[in-house]
Amino acid sequence: MAEHSKGQSPCVTLGLSPSFGFGDRIGLATPGHVAAMRRSGAGIEPIYPQQSIREMARTNRSAQKVMDDALSGMRQAGWTGKTGADADHLKTPEDVDVTAAAGFTFFTIDPSAHVDAHADNYDEATLRQKYNAVAAEIDWFDKYRGKTVTLATGTGIRLDEEACLRAAVKYGRALNHALKLADHIEKVHKTLGRDYEIELSVDETEQPTTLGEHYIIADQCLARGMKLVSLAPRYIGDFEKGIDYKGDVAALEASLRDHAAIAESLGPYKLSLHSGSDKLSMYPALARATKGQFHVKTAGTSYLEALRVVARHDEALFRRIVDFARSRYDTDKATYHVSATLASAPPASEVSSTTELERHYLELWSEVPQGKGFTKPGRQILHCTFGSTLTHPEFGPAVRQVLEQHPATYEEVLEDHFGRHLDALRVGL
Repeated sequence: MAEHSKGQSPCVTLGLSPSFGFGDRIGLATPGHVAAMRRSGAGIEPIYPQQSIREMARTNRSAQKVMDDALSGMRQAGWTGKTGADADHLKTPEDVDVTAAAGFTFFTIDPSAHVDAHADNYDEATLRQKYNAVAAEIDWFDKYRGKTVTLATGTGIRLDEEACLRAAVKYGRALNHALKLADHIEKVHKTLGRDYEIELSVDETEQPTTLGEHYIIADQCLARGMKLVSLAPRYIGDFEKGIDYKGDVAALEASLRDHAAIAESLGPYKLSLHSGSDKLSMYPALARATKGQFHVKTAGTSYLEALRVVARHDEALFRRIVDFARSRYDTDKATYHVSATLASAPPASEVSSTTELERHYLELWSEVPQGKGFTKPGRQILHCTFGSTLTHPEFGPAVRQVLEQHPATYEEVLEDHFGRHLDALRVGL
């Protein structure tokens, strides 16, 4: 891990180095993130300041506050290495403006509002009708129609008319939006005189991103000058919040090799894994398939570890938070990909011991098989309700107070938690 010169901002672009993003929804987690990097992060670069616009809104934090808290935590922990700074899930020029002003360097464009998530299911007549509605906005269709691409893995991508129609309908307007936002990012940074890099997220769909769709999206972004360092497709399998990967890891690795071959041939750029928290079973596959050209983004798992500190130091508060989270879950889960139901975890009143309650709602590493991440559905109930909890007039301040009173415990659980994440990734390097 490189050192930065005295007086130089540690928030820099990281390029193609393997990288790991640590989200922090409270602002007190960075010392624990640093401890994990020191323990297990050799060969991987960190991103400590990271938060999405949606998370900022749900926690009443500003981009500047996110940056200030992360830099303060780095200084507190004595971190002298560099870090990226991820302005996550940007949707508008205004999102870019506020995060650029705060010193972020890694801009994750999220055009999901412009994706037609139903495109894979349209019959031919509907597909053509949908294409006719967007055709005037797309100038690349004929460039790819009929093209065949053979990857270094030996896999062939056949861009026949149907494949191009579905790509245009599914991602055409999203691609246009991403390119416009990238142009704005470039304009802002020319004014600021600072370097930057872009990640494009196209993973917010139920259907996986096909190899053909990945190829077209990336080729268009690079041809039009986007400073693309990382791309997050929607991979096969399920990437639910707060639990391990659900799917065939061997099949995923084969698919990742093909996606990585596209990234290498067109870029190179990194493959990014969003909803990366606790996906330990597939980390080695990601690192191997990409040959180390990856970015992993985590967010809510640091919040869950904060609640572990609460469980161990203030059982009564943790029980009240569990009850409150259960009351909010069916509403708050609307924007998340999760499968947990209230019936899948017991109410706090039905669990007698603190350890058993922690087991149901946070899980215990000591009970997790080697090389696996967490699987307990109770974690999803707590995960999805972070905004409601942290902005609650009682629970938000109370959680912060417990963390401020027990910083060593928070650092300890985060070092262990993220050390396991980083160890699993390094297996594949």
